[in-house]
Amino acid sequence: MIYIQIFLAFFYPGILGYGGGPASIPLIEHEVVDKYGWMTTTEFSEVLALGNALPGPIATKMAGYIGYEVGGIFGAIVALLATVGPSLLAMLILLNILYRFRQSPRVKRLSSFVLPAIAVLLAEMTFDFVKTSYDMIGFIVTILLIVGAYMALEKLKIHPAYVVMIGLIIGGLFL
Repeated sequence: MIYIQIFLAFFYPGILGYGGGPASIPLIEHEVVDKYGWMTTTEFSEVLALGNALPGPIATKMAGYIGYEVGGIFGAIVALLATVGPSLLAMLILLNILYRFRQSPRVKRLSSFVLPAIAVLLAEMTFDFVKTSYDMIGFIVTILLIVGAYMALEKLKIHPAYVVMIGLIIGGLFL
């Protein structure tokens, strides 16, 4: 019975918490503190502070911790699945619909609007990275990193994950 309660305590905020993890925190608090009484408000605020101190999505960190405290390792797994389940389910349904109607003129038109927006967002992110790199390490090193990454990706056909790891190593050792 406790695992069903853990699932529901994190599934409802996952469905109703429109806006991501920070929007779900009051809903999670209601379930964990008020409804089930697994924690006091003070304990919940300490878990929230701990979750904010760690990298990654806050809702999943809190779900894993609270699920573990209440139901052990299986409780943590149930809480995590309940937290990411609504988003995962919605993505699978929407992708299935898009795939089923991929030949539809409406879906093609939607793609024709979305793809340029994605390209602009990626270009803006790249520009921000280059600007930050220029500000931090200078023009010559930035150009060398860009050219090196381009050569590794396009000419040598090295997998992007390896290029990122090499970049991290270079940054850690020399910059």
